[in-house]
Amino acid sequence: MAHIPTSQERRALGRARRKQVPRQDHGRWDAKLRQHDPIMLVEESMRGRVPQLVTLKYERMLQSPFGFFRGAVPVMAADLALLPHTSIVNQICGDAHVRNLGAFAAPDGRLLFDINDFDETIRGPFEWDLKRLATSLVLAARETCAPSEKVKDGRNAVAKFVARYQKLIGTLSRMPVIEMARYQVHRLQRISTVSNALLKAERSTPLHTLDTLTVVTKKGRIFKEEPPLLRRLTPQQARPVLASVKAYRESLQPERQHFLSQYTPLDVAFKVVGTGSVGLRDYLIYLEGNGARDPLFLQIKEEPGSGYAPYLPGSATSAGHQGWRVVEGQRAMQFQSDPFLGWTTIANRDYLVRQLNDHKGSIEIDDLAGQGLIDYAEICGELLARGHARSGDACLIAGYVGNGEKFGVALGKFAEAYADQTGADWKELKKRR
Repeated sequence: MAHIPTSQERRALGRARRKQVPRQDHGRWDAKLRQHDPIMLVEESMRGRVPQLVTLKYERMLQSPFGFFRGAVPVMAADLALLPHTSIVNQICGDAHVRNLGAFAAPDGRLLFDINDFDETIRGPFEWDLKRLATSLVLAARETCAPSEKVKDGRNAVAKFVARYQKLIGTLSRMPVIEMARYQVHRLQRISTVSNALLKAERSTPLHTLDTLTVVTKKGRIFKEEPPLLRRLTPQQARPVLASVKAYRESLQPERQHFLSQYTPLDVAFKVVGTGSVGLRDYLIYLEGNGARDPLFLQIKEEPGSGYAPYLPGSATSAGHQGWRVVEGQRAMQFQSDPFLGWTTIANRDYLVRQLNDHKGSIEIDDLAGQGLIDYAEICGELLARGHARSGDACLIAGYVGNGEKFGVALGKFAEAYADQTGADWKELKKRR
């Protein structure tokens, strides 16, 4: 019988990886390493998107360095692939940044706060998530903090983020597996930015979405017309979207298929979402269950391949159905996921399906200033550690990162250098546009 490494052996293996990639080496970034034009990578990522909406995506990316960062995952993926990595692989969010955490309703109705955007998820080196989230903390500090505090607050936020990650990944690595899987972060309500998101989520009910996105006409309730952000589809355009629900239903668990069967679709619309996703096809279906006060909104969101896939060809999730990739990554990392999370196909394109705005609440960048940024950074560290422990080997990671300051100092240096690089890339995009 093959030997199964013990937790102590896996922790030791993680420590041994420091010889291959010393922790201080994670502080490296040098644009001279680049073998690609970052703006060309952005342009290539626009292929296949709705042409009329590409301009809108560029407009959102040009608003600020942080806006560019949100829409330029392919650029950072290419840059990270140039650097040495630990080869400690688990499911990564892929687009871990300060605005990709939020509140949403669990299957039992409780409000949760967790990582909630997995469009770029894939199996890859765990530290890539940390480097992206650390960079976003520095960019957030530069955008929201007082001029005299930007550098200090950015550094402090990254240090707190990494320290919390190290502490919790170490704790989870020593827990029984089932206890680790059940672990919850209990102090969320005490963090003002998180409690604000939870309050927004409490108000974001299906009935609120009904009032926000639809109007009553002589023919009944239908989606509003708010072009280019929201527009109704004609019956002919809606037909393939509605037909895709059959394949989507089969991706759900049997009891959830039963719940879905009790809803009737009434209208279909096209909606523009996010920054990275602008230009991709995104459909909404408005359904009604037990009367007009029982709406259900399904979002059918196009999913191209992860921006990391070209650099991780051995990943099982780099190929196959891209909606399935996102669903599996989300279920692996989240404590609980949307009960209507599934996937489908329309006209040979892969789609993720989920509820739209079911008690969802997001973090606003303006809330991340001063102590608010520091407190939020700690929560980011804990939630990312939990996601990595759920989807990978916490013992390996804990052995590598340790509990000292060396790893955090290195990530802080990288985050500042890469935030500078993002600012330079943003300026270059402005020149070319």
